[in-house]
Amino acid sequence: MIPVTKPYLPSREKLNSYIDGIYERNWLTNNGPLVQELTSKLERYLGVENLLLVSNGTLALQVAYRVLGVTPGNRSGEAPEAITTPFTFVATASSLKWEGVDPVFVDIDPDTWCLNPANIETAITERTKAIVPVHVFGNACDVESIEKTAKKNNLKVIYDAAHAFGVEYKNESLLKWGDASTLSFHATKLFHTVEGGAIIFKRKEDLEKAKKMISFGLAGSDSISELGINAKMNEFQAAMGLCVLDEMEAVAAARKSAFDNYQEGLATDVVFQTRQQESTNNSAYAPVLLSSEEQVKEILSDLNDRKIYPRRYFYPSLEQTNLFGNQSCPVSNDISKRILCLPLYDDVDTTKVIAEMLGGLRDC
Repeated sequence: MIPVTKPYLPSREKLNSYIDGIYERNWLTNNGPLVQELTSKLERYLGVENLLLVSNGTLALQVAYRVLGVTPGNRSGEAPEAITTPFTFVATASSLKWEGVDPVFVDIDPDTWCLNPANIETAITERTKAIVPVHVFGNACDVESIEKTAKKNNLKVIYDAAHAFGVEYKNESLLKWGDASTLSFHATKLFHTVEGGAIIFKRKEDLEKAKKMISFGLAGSDSISELGINAKMNEFQAAMGLCVLDEMEAVAAARKSAFDNYQEGLATDVVFQTRQQESTNNSAYAPVLLSSEEQVKEILSDLNDRKIYPRRYFYPSLEQTNLFGNQSCPVSNDISKRILCLPLYDDVDTTKVIAEMLGGLRDC
């Protein structure tokens, strides 16, 4: 069987050594030494500052919205709005709705599949508080255009960078853009802590506020400074993250090789995402675009029969669901119907996937 993804499991011996330390210290959570160590190592590895580890990527988004004043708080009246993309995992939009913010979808670029900055301006209203773009499949958004629009209209920018671990833009971390960028460290991601996530803030004062917010709003053992939640990463998550980080170079190299194999083997038969030219590719995903939804279904069925399991990321386009209101995004709707993510992980058998894929395409 070849699944669409497979969690990377690092050295068991190394993981056991970290767990032995947890048992010796009996310090399981509440900003333990492994969380502190992972924080500093990730900041160095990613080339960022003001990184905060949290328990998952969805809470990373929700905490960022609250820290940056996007959520309505106790105000009455109409809900605030945030402009975002419909071509993404549902958590991008549902995290907004959960926090009392109405997601307003604008259509994507037909080549990069990221939010199209040209569509943002006309969607801005007096209720708009933020722009929440997604670096889809690790492909950098047009960050300069988005920043220009945000500054002109006094809007916050929170990037859903769940796919963009380690991506650089113009030789610097892509995660430095926006008022905040959020990461997911779910087990299926390029880098993972089983479950987990992080927020990278532009400003240190936002980081300090978020540190209290993820621990029930506590400013000390007997002081509560604000409304908070429990979104802390624990020591066992951090132990896994430290082990995976130690082996990231090998993981990244193997995934790059697999991605390159797909591009070389399928370049004349499918369409690949147009990458931002000044951005690196972390090979987190291997999405391809087919000619029609019917072809997608045929290829998917054919590969499944051969125990190969690609997946339709991201289908359906979120404006097509009944959760967020009726909005028109024809490009996203079209792309979502014709896309497949091919299996990609460190030891995937790309030769078999390519051969079966080409056979299926010839039969369609």
